[in-house]
Amino acid sequence: MTVLRDADLAAAFDHAAHSYDTLVGANPGYHAHLRRSARRLGLPRPGTGLRVLDLGCGTGASTAALARVLPGAEIMAVDASAGMLDRAMAKPWQSGVRFVCAPAEGLAEAGVDGPFDAVFAAYLFRNVADPDAVLDAVHDLLAPRGRLAVHEYTLSGRPFDRAVWSAVCRGLVLPVATALGDGDLYRHLWRSVVDFDTVDRFTDRVRTRGFDHVRALPLPGWQTGITHTIVARRGARPGRGGQ
Repeated sequence: MTVLRDADLAAAFDHAAHSYDTLVGANPGYHAHLRRSARRLGLPRPGTGLRVLDLGCGTGASTAALARVLPGAEIMAVDASAGMLDRAMAKPWQSGVRFVCAPAEGLAEAGVDGPFDAVFAAYLFRNVADPDAVLDAVHDLLAPRGRLAVHEYTLSGRPFDRAVWSAVCRGLVLPVATALGDGDLYRHLWRSVVDFDTVDRFTDRVRTRGFDHVRALPLPGWQTGITHTIVARRGARPGRGGQ
């Protein structure tokens, strides 16, 4: 199958919202890994006075990770799926957390204005049609030297890691998701990871969009070589001086 995009992908997430937390909760280390990536932003705790954009927040797992690590920060959480956001907003949150329904490609139109001290994007970039355009938008929303953390399925490039990912999807994730009526979304999940950048290619992509101090950090457990945190800072974009 081809991967889902735009309205088709948002609709698939809307449909899967009712069972999404159950499925991700069965993934060993899922929430702990998000908290680890949030800490890798390197922001001072408790984050008082900081503004953080959670881009592609889904049902709020990444938002919860940020709120746990930076309880004093103002967090704006954005997602294109109204169904996923409904689930997120139904959960208890501390003051300073708010949600906006918007695609990553349409932040300005939705009133998402910078500057932000950091942007956190979990499982987002392989789902957008134009990752470079989204990186450009993130760059423009960040304060000077603002920080980016991308928590993403970015395969190492080793055949073994690709084989592990496909085995987990085919043997566990897809049968369960299909039984729940959400097979299309999770077939997209499998295929989108296989088709997306390797971690080295994605870090190069981030550098070319005006970020520096770019590093790819592995995550532990079965996802080693499959999921990484790519951290970076807003630098000068080529041809635009310090902008």
